Amino acid sequence: MRFLKHLIIALVSLATLVVAGAGALLWWGSVWLETPGPLTEARTVLLPRGTGVAGITRELADAGAIDHPAVFRAAVVLLDVQTRLKAGEYRVEPGQSPSDIIDMLVEGRVVLHRLTLPEGITLRAAWEAVAGDDLLSGDMPPMEGFAEGALLPETYTYTRGDDRGALIRRMKAAMDKALDEAWAARQPDLPLSTPEEMLILASIVERETGIPDERPLVAGVFVNRLKRGMRLQSDPTVIYGLSEGTGRIDRGITRSDLGNAHDWNTYEIDGLPKTPIALPGRAALMAVAQPAETDALYFVADGTGGHVFARTLAEHNANVAKWRRIERERRRAAKAAAGD
Repeated sequence: MRFLKHLIIALVSLATLVVAGAGALLWWGSVWLETPGPLTEARTVLLPRGTGVAGITRELADAGAIDHPAVFRAAVVLLDVQTRLKAGEYRVEPGQSPSDIIDMLVEGRVVLHRLTLPEGITLRAAWEAVAGDDLLSGDMPPMEGFAEGALLPETYTYTRGDDRGALIRRMKAAMDKALDEAWAARQPDLPLSTPEEMLILASIVERETGIPDERPLVAGVFVNRLKRGMRLQSDPTVIYGLSEGTGRIDRGITRSDLGNAHDWNTYEIDGLPKTPIALPGRAALMAVAQPAETDALYFVADGTGGHVFARTLAEHNANVAKWRRIERERRRAAKAAAGD
């Protein structure tokens, strides 16, 4: 009996020590979870789809984001979140605690990348930008299925590995929505019959000026000309036709270019060209929807990056002559600088 008593005491003591040890370990683990992590600078950790808890733990440890992988893995299991950790690209900040890392993975707070389509670029340029982004995946949809002006130029966020086709569809949906909103907000007396005509005119306004305050004025001039049956005579429309849709040529336009009849040359055709000439932004769409009230029928560059507006042809010709002088002076200065 004495032996049995001592054995029971020993077993109870051992169990007590085990429980106490387990409790101490749990207490230490809970403290460790909230302790700032070992990173001294931010690191990016990529967790591919299908990565399990062991793989996630290994990637974090290899990046130096955690210093006790076994404890981290055990914590994930004890918290019962092992099936809720999301794949993706994560940025672990300096000193970020294991608990914060687990929350980040559960919530899927992945790194967001940005791709910007500048206002006024062409559909072809937008296609090249999306196709050339190495962080995206998948093939591009056929460009032939999208018309010029179909995508909204702005900044889009995406995650590493997102599908290129899906991003293009987002850009198309954004333009559809922006155009619908502009069309719904249009002035009632605009000489435009359809949203597509608004899109075409907005693309011309976009290419004529990048100055926000000028867009409604430029739109007002074009609206006035359309109402009077005057040709728009917009240089960017000529360039679009000459450039085969790129919107850029490596020289200035000439008188013969202005007389080159094509579907976009508004010096030769009445009304609007057959398609947009670029991707207009929201501001250009709204400028056409609500153009400034103006008597101006003409505008030309003023030498400072903006334009000067005129009501009569005589005023306009005087402004053009002034602009030509500025151009000649700039060419002489550039030639002199090159000679130096």
